[in-house]
Amino acid sequence: MAAANALWQNIKGLNNTNKFLPYNNNKKMINHTQLPNNNKNIISCSQASSSAISTTTEVSSSSSSSCSSSQWPDFAKRVSGEWDGFGAEFSPEGKPFELPENVVPEAYREWEVKVFDWQTQCPTLAEPDDFIAKYKLIKLLPTVGCEADAATRHSIDERYIGGAENNVSAFAYQSSGCYVAVWCVKNHETYSLLELEHCLAHPQNQESRVRIIQGIRVEDGKFTMQNIKVFVEQWYGPFRNGESLGGCSIRDTAFASTEALKSSEVAGKWQGQNVVAIFHNSQKNIQEFVEDKTQNSVRDGSNLILLPKKLWCSMKEEKGETHCEVGWLFGQGHAITSKCIFSSDSEVKEIATSCETATLPE
Repeated sequence: MAAANALWQNIKGLNNTNKFLPYNNNKKMINHTQLPNNNKNIISCSQASSSAISTTTEVSSSSSSSCSSSQWPDFAKRVSGEWDGFGAEFSPEGKPFELPENVVPEAYREWEVKVFDWQTQCPTLAEPDDFIAKYKLIKLLPTVGCEADAATRHSIDERYIGGAENNVSAFAYQSSGCYVAVWCVKNHETYSLLELEHCLAHPQNQESRVRIIQGIRVEDGKFTMQNIKVFVEQWYGPFRNGESLGGCSIRDTAFASTEALKSSEVAGKWQGQNVVAIFHNSQKNIQEFVEDKTQNSVRDGSNLILLPKKLWCSMKEEKGETHCEVGWLFGQGHAITSKCIFSSDSEVKEIATSCETATLPE
C-alpha cells in the first residue's frame, strides 16, 4: 500500500484524447479550413450547411498604428511565454475521463492507479505590433516521478490567430491576458463541431491562468455540449517554443480527480463590471473587450457543471439564443466569468467577461 501511495503522489500526467479530431499524432493536429482575407460574415467551419454554424467575422487587416491605440500590445506582453501545467477532459456532467491505457506507464497499470491528467506545455507568442498570435498545446506522455524531466511529446496542436495562417473564427481579448476564441474543428454535411476556448487570467496573479474549452456540436441550430477540457497553467518564462520542459519544476499538480466546486459556493446573486466584444454585424473577427455596464446575475448552482479547481461551466438557451458560460471562483465571494452568446441563427453575437463579487441577500 505504501508503494501504491508513493506512485500516486508521483503522478505526472497529460491531457485526454481530443474527441473532436481524429488526428495523426505524428502530425500537426490543427486542420481547420483557412479563412481567406476577403471573407466576410462567416465563422466558417466554412462550407458546412447553413444550419451548422455561421458568424459575423472577417480576418482583420492590421497595422502597427491600430495596434498601438488598442489593448493589443499589453495583451501580447501578458499572453506570450511558456505556459506549463496540467490538463484534463471531462464529460458534459463534469466527470473526468481516464487517459488511454496505451499511454499510461506500466507501473501505474500494475498498481491500478488511474491517470486522468496530461502534463502540458502551451508556448504562446503574440506580436505586439500586429494582430497576430499563435500557440502550441503540447501533451507529454505520462511518466513516473521525475522522469518528467525527460518527457516525450505525445501530440502537438498548433493554433493561429490572425495573419495568413489564421484558423480562429472569432477572438476577443483584454490587456489582462484574458481571451475567448471560437474554433471550428470539424465540418459535416449536417453538423459542425466547435471548441469555445475561454482563457481566464487570475486577477491577482498574472502568472496564473486557466483555460476552459467547451466542446460543442451544432446541428439544425441546436447546441449540445460534447465535452469540457480544462488546462491549469502557470507562466515559466519568455517564449522558447516549448524547447524547455518544466518537468519536476512544475509548480502545479494533477487535479482532475480532486474535489469539484460546491454549488453552494456560486449559487446566489453576483455583481460585476462587464467588458464586451460585439460580433453581430461586425466585419472583424479579432476584437478587444470594451467596458460595458455593471452586470447583475443570479446563479442556480443546480444548473451548473461543477469542476475541480473552483471552476464551473454551463450552456443554456434563453430567448432563442444559446449562452455558453464558464467561471473561476478565485477567492471566497470573488469570481471571474466569461460568456459567449450565439444568436438563434447560430451566429456569434457577443462575448463578455466580468470580475464579479457575490452580493449579500437583501
